[in-house]
Amino acid sequence: MKVIGLTGSIGMGKSATLAMFAEAGLPVYDADAQVHALYARGGEAVAPVEAAFPGVTKDGAVDRQALGPRVLSDPAALAKLEAIVHPLMVDRRRAFLREAEAGGADLVVLDIPLLFETGGEKAVDSVVVVSAPSDVQRSRVLARPGMTPEKFEAILAKQLPDADKRTRADFVVDTSQGLDVARQRVGEIIATLRGKARDAARG
Repeated sequence: MKVIGLTGSIGMGKSATLAMFAEAGLPVYDADAQVHALYARGGEAVAPVEAAFPGVTKDGAVDRQALGPRVLSDPAALAKLEAIVHPLMVDRRRAFLREAEAGGADLVVLDIPLLFETGGEKAVDSVVVVSAPSDVQRSRVLARPGMTPEKFEAILAKQLPDADKRTRADFVVDTSQGLDVARQRVGEIIATLRGKARDAARG
């Protein structure tokens, strides 16, 4: 089983691209969805996050709107949060991979937003970077509810520049050309990787 690492900066269309891989029949691991599950009522992260950051839970779940301002501009607070969440995410990712392999999958996709920033590229077989021109990215992000230019810049500052990600990628999906073009590119990537696997098996 080969593991594809999917990454891309904020506003590049990574979630839509991940959905395209899922539509093509590949098992996909959605990191954002997993964080939501950890933060939801009954989630494993709720109690430890509330203990570390009193007042950020509401109705038994982590209130991300309350948590965000506490960590976004405070590296020490962010490190404390990551120390809670990352081990839980690793456990969930391992369980996903075990289940996919047991199910006979030949390719799986891990959506990892900070793949390069955390050295995660070493744990995958190929990297797909989702990209778009900076003006498209900016307009998409600033259209989100509650987003401000200052918050956008703070998020960007924590992410490897898009140009660097593209350079280090095995494949790039440009989402600025529309969904059909991006979907075609996803199909090409899957076909290429399966072709390489067949060639290696013939070896």
